[in-house]
Formats: sequence, C-alpha cells, structure tokens
Amino acid sequence: MKIAYTDEGFAVSPAGGGWVLLSELGIQAAETADVITQAEAIAAAVAGAPTGREDVQLRCPVVRPSKILAIGLNYMDHIRETKSPIPERPVLFAKFPNTLNDPYGKVVVDQALTEQADYEVELAVVIGKRTRNVSVADALSHVFGYSVGNDVSARDWQFRDPQFDRSKNFDTCCPIGPWITTSDEVPDPQALAIASWVNGEARQDSSTKEMIFSVAELIEFLARGMTLEPGDVVLTGTPHGVGFAMDPPRYLTPGDVVRCEIERLGAIENECVGP
Repeated sequence: MKIAYTDEGFAVSPAGGGWVLLSELGIQAAETADVITQAEAIAAAVAGAPTGREDVQLRCPVVRPSKILAIGLNYMDHIRETKSPIPERPVLFAKFPNTLNDPYGKVVVDQALTEQADYEVELAVVIGKRTRNVSVADALSHVFGYSVGNDVSARDWQFRDPQFDRSKNFDTCCPIGPWITTSDEVPDPQALAIASWVNGEARQDSSTKEMIFSVAELIEFLARGMTLEPGDVVLTGTPHGVGFAMDPPRYLTPGDVVRCEIERLGAIENECVGP
C-alpha cells in the first residue's frame, strides 16, 4: 500500500494506480499518525476502489511527526570516501519539522548563510507503533513504512560547529516522499538500490546493504532511551558520492536540481533556489 499526502489531504493508491482521497473512503486523517492508526481500515476500503486520480499535487507525506531522528556515518562506502573511523554506535542527531519539504518542492539555498550546501539521499523509516525497548528481532514489526529523503546539509556549519543541529536544520532542507510505501511491500530494507543525481549527473549509487547499522539495529538503539511514536521518522544515513567528499568538492547552488531515488520507493526531485 502507498500513502501520499496531497494538496487535498491524505490519499491511498489502489491496485489500478492513481490516488483515492481517504476522505472519499470515509476516513479522516489530519496527520501521519492518524493514517497509521487506521491502516487496516484504509487497506480494506481501498481494496474495492477503482483506479484513482492522477491530477493531485503530492506533498510531504510526513505530517506533524513528534520526532525526526537522523543517523550520520552509517554506510561503509561513505566511511571509506570520508576516511572516517567506523563508529562503535550510531551517530545520532535531530532534524526539526521546519526542514520538512515536499517531494518536488523548492530547496532554499541561501548562499549568504552557507556556501557548502550538500545533498544526501537517505532511506526514511516511518515508525508504526509506540516503541520502547524493542529487540532487533522484533524491531521491523514496528515499522509502518519507508520513503525517500534528502538530508540537505550545510557543510561549512557542520564542520564549524561542535554539533550538527544548525547545519542540518535550515528551512526546506529535508524533502521526503513521494509517498510512504508500507513495510509489507519492502521485504528487506537492507537490499534496496539507492542513488542520487545532480542536474542529471549520477552522484550516489549504492545499496542499503552498505549500512553499518541496519534499520532494525537503529530502532533497537534509539528505543532504548526514548519512546518512538507512530509517525516518527528515522533517516538512516547516506552512501558515498556526497559533494563535500569529491575532489574538488562540488556544492549545491541555486538552479541545481537534485533527484533522489530508492528501489521500490520511488523518487523525489527538488530544485535549489535562492532566498
């Protein structure tokens, strides 16, 4: 099942394709957590739905999450390109709701604030149930679905500040989408091709099997000390090919278009614009 957020509200994709608004199925949902709690009813209702509409504008499917948690240095190929030590435990930082952006929205690159804006294609994990102290063996049963994210980062601030928060939290710098694909359609989140392009030029080309800490291991680690709520998002790190690691580094500027794609999950594409 695929769940999207559109300019008219949440929608589900029937077997014939397109989108059917949840409101047309008699289901009301204001935020992603509402969709999750009614997932069984949505699946039953859409089973008999005809082919949906194509004329909808897709928005960010993550609406009002309580937390956006992100992981750094979690791909072995990224470790190799940055010559970083392999972390003993996940490197955690937070992104805030002001960063959320639509799958085809404009990413603001204000060069008065940063001259080193960079792209990071990432597998976004949407939590499906309240989770605390879960085992690795049971962790994936707590996932509602998966999406494509781009953790746009200001590298100059990342390396200048003692923490990541400022560099990772400029407005519009976390497009997610184009929809949420439910976990039943993704048998193994560690076997997905993941890639990005800038202006049509391939930059990142890898697989989620390169993750140092798997999705299940990340959920187990995060849920030790905090309760994960339905609709929370975990961004699981990026593979090799980021701009700052190139020789010479190649950063994003207004006019650039970044495409991020993950196997089974679709693609997002965002143009960079000035303030």
